[in-house]
Amino acid sequence: MKLVFVGLGKMGKSILKGALDRGFLRPGEVGVVGRTPERTRELAEAFGLRPLALKELAQAERVLLAVQPRDFPHLAPEIAHPGVGYISIMAGVSTAVLSRRLDTRRVVRAMPNLAAVIGESSTALTALREAREAGDLEFARSLFATVGDVYEIPEHLFDPFTAMSASAPAYLAVVAEALADAGVKMGMPRALALRLAAEALAATGELLKSRHPAQLKDEVASPGGTTIHGLHALEARSLRAAFYEAVEAATRRGHELGEAE
Repeated sequence: MKLVFVGLGKMGKSILKGALDRGFLRPGEVGVVGRTPERTRELAEAFGLRPLALKELAQAERVLLAVQPRDFPHLAPEIAHPGVGYISIMAGVSTAVLSRRLDTRRVVRAMPNLAAVIGESSTALTALREAREAGDLEFARSLFATVGDVYEIPEHLFDPFTAMSASAPAYLAVVAEALADAGVKMGMPRALALRLAAEALAATGELLKSRHPAQLKDEVASPGGTTIHGLHALEARSLRAAFYEAVEAATRRGHELGEAE
């Protein structure tokens, strides 16, 4: 088997679907281990995968760890095999911790985001030298390319990447909801307000691919117009400072998760 998923939640399913849809993997090349034997069989049947027990992971070329960080310490001794490469999408768990608990240096650390569901994720990757030499990093790069863009970054930037990029869909969802609520306050029907907010965020994301944020803001905000008055109100409420604090708080939490290991 080319890859075995240990855990197959929303993110794991998105990665699996991308890999299968793009032809990077075939169902017969993929195994799965769920929380229980019953869950394992259920997932295997749903996607045409091979159901495995933990002791059978040694058959795999590589294992993708898609479990909660809190579950990893007690799970690690059961899944550690010296001839297997590991790819982890667990937040806050460093390559040093992965290597120590799995007793191998063939480890890759990855951080995708929820946009993997629609093939638009931004995924960070880093790996130990042995994982690079064994082809694990290149495999991971190709795997995550099936669900979006891939960025190889130094590991010390992983917590800020998680705090800014991986958490961004939640931050921006709150922005969209607040924008829609404001429209409702001004008398707009809620369904229309929600749709307009979603379309505004999606369109702005596309525009930002070819423009600096300041340029886009200046293009919309005409002298003495409605937008510049709205921007003044946002600045008065310290919108920028709120995002600084959100990313700083999430980065600190990432450090804390790593220190717990």
